[in-house]
Amino acid sequence: MNLKRVFVFAFSILVATVCVYSPVWAQTTISTGSIQGTVTDPSGAVVAAANASITQTSSGRVVTTTTNSTGTYASGALTPGNYVVRIEAPNFESTQLTLVVSVGVTTVGNATLRLGARAQVVEVAGSTVQVNTEQATVQGVIDTTQIENLPINGRNFLDLAQLEPGVQIQDGGNFDPTKKGFSSISFGGRFGRTARIEVDGVDISDETVGTTTQDIPESAIQEFQIGQSSLDLSTELTSSGSVNVTTRSGTNSYHGQAYYYFRDQSLDADLPGGNHSYFQRNQFGGNFGGPVIKDRLFFFADGERTKQDFVQPVLAGPPFQANAGGFSAPFRESEVVSRADWQISRNYKMFYRFSYNQNSDVSADVTSSFQPMDNVTYSRDHVVGLDFITGNFSHSIRFGYMKFFNYIQSGVTASTPQLVTGEFTAGPSARKPAKPPP
Repeated sequence: MNLKRVFVFAFSILVATVCVYSPVWAQTTISTGSIQGTVTDPSGAVVAAANASITQTSSGRVVTTTTNSTGTYASGALTPGNYVVRIEAPNFESTQLTLVVSVGVTTVGNATLRLGARAQVVEVAGSTVQVNTEQATVQGVIDTTQIENLPINGRNFLDLAQLEPGVQIQDGGNFDPTKKGFSSISFGGRFGRTARIEVDGVDISDETVGTTTQDIPESAIQEFQIGQSSLDLSTELTSSGSVNVTTRSGTNSYHGQAYYYFRDQSLDADLPGGNHSYFQRNQFGGNFGGPVIKDRLFFFADGERTKQDFVQPVLAGPPFQANAGGFSAPFRESEVVSRADWQISRNYKMFYRFSYNQNSDVSADVTSSFQPMDNVTYSRDHVVGLDFITGNFSHSIRFGYMKFFNYIQSGVTASTPQLVTGEFTAGPSARKPAKPPP
């Protein structure tokens, strides 16, 4: 066998092992959070071999661990949400902490045990404002409450990033004609083409022209993290910043919602002279989730549809001023997310997610011209994730398969004026398939 190939294979195995196996007390992955703390007695001395039981209140998932010789314990990878940490040790009263775990963040769970009987429980409420001494990353996390209550025009999931300082949204259509209907993010005035965007630990960035390879429903997002500098090792290489999204999962109670948003140009203020283009947007969808087997198996499904109609104005230059007008520029988008979570055992958790995104956007390929192009995109995404703890090591494994399909065809119809004021472009980017992808 070729020695070079043997060396490359061995090196690849080593790299994979180092990436997957990391000490449990330093583990916060790109799609999860974690809890880490130190247990001490009233004198400040560390307490070794104390038992820590970490329970997620919504799903009943329990992770158990013990403190090491330095009194430190860590949970490993945890799904974002509310948790109760119960710490017990011989000759000490039990202490119970109420903590919130956020995506990409190591939550501090320090505890001081008081002398007494273990049956006595001391409850400690965690502070809503904490200084993270475990990570040097400049970051912000947007939780479910903010996502559900803050209005976002258009409901593009990346628009949530604008809630953080120094972040701006860039239209993907300015990057490439194939990215109409998609967005990207600029951090601190830097170009958004290199932003790293991940959903449930799997990269959905378009490595060729920037932006993303799919959109997901805003109502399917559990938490949204933006990292702007000093990114930690769980983030892939990037020169500007990262967006870390985790999707919602089912809980021990059934929950769901339905919504409908409507916007029409008749509700807008008139422009000077009473002229404004026709515009109407309809957005509707909903989600539903709950238990299949309580404390063990959960499901969640979300779907959204956007139907937008718009007349794109065209201002013709000399000598074609009399031919100024507009053309129909409809936008259609469908977004679907379904997810299943399985609590295999106390320290083993697995999930599967399927995402589907389809959009069609008609717009001018060249500014100020009657040259509409119809850009159609389909993307399907399968993601499997496994998080577990063995001994002093935490493991997070992610596998993703995506199929991205795009074609551009002429949007010119019999009713579209054929005025050309600059460069002329027409025709499909490739042979149109006889039947669109499912």
